[in-house]
Amino acid sequence: MRSLASIHPGRIPGVRRALLLAWALHLRLYRWSRGRIGGRLVGLPVLVLTTRGRRSGLPRSHILTYLREGGTPYLCASNGGLPTHPAWFLNLRAHPEVEIEIGPARRRASARVLTGPERDRLFARFVAAYAGYGAYQRWTDRVIPIVALEPIPAPAIADPT
Repeated sequence: MRSLASIHPGRIPGVRRALLLAWALHLRLYRWSRGRIGGRLVGLPVLVLTTRGRRSGLPRSHILTYLREGGTPYLCASNGGLPTHPAWFLNLRAHPEVEIEIGPARRRASARVLTGPERDRLFARFVAAYAGYGAYQRWTDRVIPIVALEPIPAPAIADPT
């Protein structure tokens, strides 16, 4: 029999519900304050990712930590080390055009899942920024995906003259 310490926190009765409520509150505070409250988590900056549900087609918003390289934000689809990918990752694989909010700024982006050395290099950066990501990888058999959120340029406004 496994000890409680070896069970993922998200599988302990009541903890998953508490986590979902905490994330919903975090998202509301972040949006209400335009990013001034809740702008960091585990020492990393956060953004709001809005995807389209892969089955429902409805917008789904999640508050997530990210790293930036150049002008591109990167996400780590760790799902806390659970054996399944997070829902937001499955959604953006089905519909890669997403919306991101960083503080008061909103923009469209195209999600690209990294592979090979590019993925490994960025994952190492995530682990260096927050060691928990390394533990999450040890807890699961799946390779934790890293996603680039590449900005989609705003359409030009036609000159009326």
